[in-house]
Amino acid sequence: MIPFGDPTASYKFHKQEINEAITRVLESDWYILGNEVKSFENEFASFHADNLHAIGVANGTDGIALSLQSLGLGIGDEIITTAHTAVATVAGIEQAGCTPVFADIEPIFRCIDPKAIESKIGPRTKAIMPVHIYGQPCEMIKILEIARVNDLNIVEDCSQAHGAEIEGKKVGTFGKLSVFSCYPTKNLGGIGDGGIILAKSKKDAELIKSLRQYGWNKKRESLITGTNSRLDEIQAAILRIKLKHLSHDNLKRRKIAEKYNQAFRGLPMGLPRMKKNELHAMHLYVIECENRDSLMDFLKENRIGTSLHYPLPVHQHLAYANRIRGLDDLNKTESFYKKNLTLPLYPELSPNSVEKVIECVTKWFQNKK
Repeated sequence: MIPFGDPTASYKFHKQEINEAITRVLESDWYILGNEVKSFENEFASFHADNLHAIGVANGTDGIALSLQSLGLGIGDEIITTAHTAVATVAGIEQAGCTPVFADIEPIFRCIDPKAIESKIGPRTKAIMPVHIYGQPCEMIKILEIARVNDLNIVEDCSQAHGAEIEGKKVGTFGKLSVFSCYPTKNLGGIGDGGIILAKSKKDAELIKSLRQYGWNKKRESLITGTNSRLDEIQAAILRIKLKHLSHDNLKRRKIAEKYNQAFRGLPMGLPRMKKNELHAMHLYVIECENRDSLMDFLKENRIGTSLHYPLPVHQHLAYANRIRGLDDLNKTESFYKKNLTLPLYPELSPNSVEKVIECVTKWFQNKK
């Protein structure tokens, strides 16, 4: 079976380095917030830009909540985001006590539409949370201008876009804060849960470091109300290894995506787009196809794994249905969810597997004629 994603393949490819890193932690006698976390934080910040500060946390959802809390946001404060995202984005917003508001997507590149953001700004709006979905950067220049004019904060959700760039500038460096999940399937994924936040301000970073550990100061006194959201040493050690290979692994992803795009160009389906001035992280390769369930079944019969990212937009999940502002104006989002299908894509995907995916997808379309 060719899976649509394979984090085990990543471990096997980097097995020796990862095993050595894990052993180093086990023999260090320091398992929480030690040198591995500090080193990963420094290396991750430097990977993105000078003068940034990184804070390791337990997962990306906590990262969103802690970022909003550090800005003093909470009950009654609205955060404009997209329903075309993992539920984690909205769960993090509500975990902070804030209220999500949904804006529709731009259908070509599938990210939140700046024009839709403007139409949703109200008196309670305090921040915009763009999601760089599937590794595709959002239109950050336009979003930055909207935030400036309306005096709003920007917190980027970069959980699917590690290493993506806009005109040579990495995503995660546009907003005041940015959040990355390091879940095993991500471009930069550990072997377990993990997350990391980027902050432009040292003051903001120190506040988040306090919030992630009970609101402690250096004397372990809780000066503010905090929580427990710490990145552990083993995950940090593994992520340090993965970070060294991230750019090259992303290049492998883009090359596979380019092969798909070239092979599928004449077929009646929507393909991922890659702008010339951007570097797509290509976290997922998602097509748009009529009768996608039939294609999904056909590929399964041919031992090719696929998935839906996601089966439903967030506003159609029962937990969020009929209670979030903006859900009645998401026609482009809802249209996309009727056709989306994720095909196999990961750095270790073999050329033979790529060719099999291409062959079977093409065959399905030929059989439809």
